[in-house]
Amino acid sequence: MTQENQRSAEPTQQDARAGNIEPTPQDIRAAHELLGFIGECPSMFHTATAIGKRLTAAGFTYLPETQPWSIEQGGAYYTTRNNSSVIAFKVATSLDNYHFQITASHGDSPTFKVKSNAELAGPGSSRRLNVEVYGGTIDYTWFDRPLNIAGRVMVRNSSRVESRLYESTKPLALIPSMPPHIQRDINQQFSPNRQVDLCPLFSAGALGKTPLDAIVADELGITESDIVARDLFLVNRQQPCIWGAADEFASAAKFDDLACGHTALEAFLAAKNDRAITVFACFDNEEVGSNTKQGAMSTLLADTLSRLNAALGYSTEDLRCAIAKSMLVSCDNAHAVSPNHPERFDEGNRVFLNQGIVVKEAANQKYCTDAFSRAVFCAICDNAEIPYQTFANRSDSPGGSTLGNLSNTQVSMHGVDVGLPQLAMHSSFETIGVRDVALATRALLAFYNADLRIDGADYVELG
Repeated sequence: MTQENQRSAEPTQQDARAGNIEPTPQDIRAAHELLGFIGECPSMFHTATAIGKRLTAAGFTYLPETQPWSIEQGGAYYTTRNNSSVIAFKVATSLDNYHFQITASHGDSPTFKVKSNAELAGPGSSRRLNVEVYGGTIDYTWFDRPLNIAGRVMVRNSSRVESRLYESTKPLALIPSMPPHIQRDINQQFSPNRQVDLCPLFSAGALGKTPLDAIVADELGITESDIVARDLFLVNRQQPCIWGAADEFASAAKFDDLACGHTALEAFLAAKNDRAITVFACFDNEEVGSNTKQGAMSTLLADTLSRLNAALGYSTEDLRCAIAKSMLVSCDNAHAVSPNHPERFDEGNRVFLNQGIVVKEAANQKYCTDAFSRAVFCAICDNAEIPYQTFANRSDSPGGSTLGNLSNTQVSMHGVDVGLPQLAMHSSFETIGVRDVALATRALLAFYNADLRIDGADYVELG
């Protein structure tokens, strides 16, 4: 890079929105760090563990839900539920304006779950896996890819049943396509039947009738009879990469929503806010509706804030007032314009790769953004000279949903939905812009560091 390029490496908001800034070495390094994080997270259980390791390394104290909590001002803590959801928080040393500044993302992604009776026989001596869809997969993107298997296994150990993380040491399965010589209309009207077409090939016959549990047990160093139950999923382990002549793109599995989980965590760890309790939440089960004990619709966030409040010596009334002065940034990726089908995106609210974090809004309230929360988040970004974009669906398309509005049914506060722009959302291999990783982290860091003083919906002082 020349000295002239180095001087102009830091983008202005106008330049980033115009899309004419190449990724800097810092941008590429941030994207590689995200790819490394994704490599640690083949399942939502691995994601929670990877986040916990980072929090522990940063000096956070683990607070099990099953034990009383002791919390001090100036401390940093985290808790988990089901080993698949994590909430962490940093308590300010000054709480004269007691409130919370929260980001929430999710650690699960669309895939296929292995059923309890996992094997299907034939034809011939072949063996297949019996799976069912988890979330809104783009089914055809899972064909012809060697697939690992990962998740958690419940193991009997004397009088105890313990949870063990598991990922196969190599690919174990593949979903084969039909050739056009046999299915002539394969390129015209292929619509796979999930019970018939999406059963992964597990063995051509060499395994005989060896069940999946025997393979899992061998890799865990236990006996097959020790396995009591399991939550295992198919994993696309295709090598993630940064690509393009100018290194503009990154592709990997699980960008939805590990890209937001990672950038929010990086911002949370770097944040320094002595006037608020900053909170990082990564929920499980967003892809299947969040309506579980560990999802965004569960009591996990409410329980955490309530226990935190009590441990600090505040009353229930204090907590209600604090929540009313708080703000949630729901972090889940957004749809970038497809280069081949721009007509499918709203003409005035399209977003693009490498042009900054996206603020999402929908009249059907599937996103929690409203004028107040949009104004707060955008003002924070404007003050820090961080670019952002705005997204809305076409009026003839209902679009998707996320976890912000669902979380607000349990803990109601001002909320805004944001995310990184990406292509091929819910594909087994997705694409984002390299610059957007660092830009999203900067935007979320600015939110965490802001001195927010909210008075109902009348006004907010940004400090």
